[in-house]
Amino acid sequence: MRKLTARSAILSALLGAHPAEAPVSWIVSVAEELGLQQSAVRVALTRMVAMGDLERANGVYRLSDRLIERQRRQDAAVSPVVKAWDGEWFLAVVTAVGDDAPARTAFRDTMRSRRLGELREGVWTRPANIEIVLGPDASRRVSVFTAAPQDSPVQLAETLFAPQLWARDAERLLREFASSSSMRERFEVAAAAVRHILDDPLLPDPLLPADWPGLRLRAEYAAFRTEFMGFAEQLLVTSDV
Repeated sequence: MRKLTARSAILSALLGAHPAEAPVSWIVSVAEELGLQQSAVRVALTRMVAMGDLERANGVYRLSDRLIERQRRQDAAVSPVVKAWDGEWFLAVVTAVGDDAPARTAFRDTMRSRRLGELREGVWTRPANIEIVLGPDASRRVSVFTAAPQDSPVQLAETLFAPQLWARDAERLLREFASSSSMRERFEVAAAAVRHILDDPLLPDPLLPADWPGLRLRAEYAAFRTEFMGFAEQLLVTSDV
């Protein structure tokens, strides 16, 4: 599990806040309650503004547009919308050529963020049980088809998405939630949990291992977020006094 730093604490707190903004006094109070030094928090805030992670106005810090998009993806991952699955797969084949390396990297990041797996170079697919919006930049690079594998879809899903490994790590996070007691410990586990939830391939039930922990991990994270917001709101009242 990643060590809790001032930057990660600030990001995790604001990514879980709606709206994604807070006064500096609240940010400092939350970070101190999590065991971080005020000086480290203020340095992190300055650097995050310089790097474009945060915007600052009148003593209030808010997430940049780029991170607001990440917050939207995080919220969608925590409360996903899935469709009934009829056995069909979404298939996107790269047909554009001549992109430079940064463009290819950005494209691959986009495809992975849409929970697509790369079957071979330039061939991306997944079960068609979620809505997939590639966006104009990725869409111009691919031709899209509906397909169905002739071989085992369970094996294909395992090859592309390794759901058993995802489940193993999710079970570990659930155990860590159960064994953590302090707010800092639970905050660290929750930050790791939401990153893991973002990587959930959202496969249809017939392609999942038995006793899939996705719903349980989401419920545990949602319970922590409610707990943390109560904790943070109390600090906001205190910091305003």
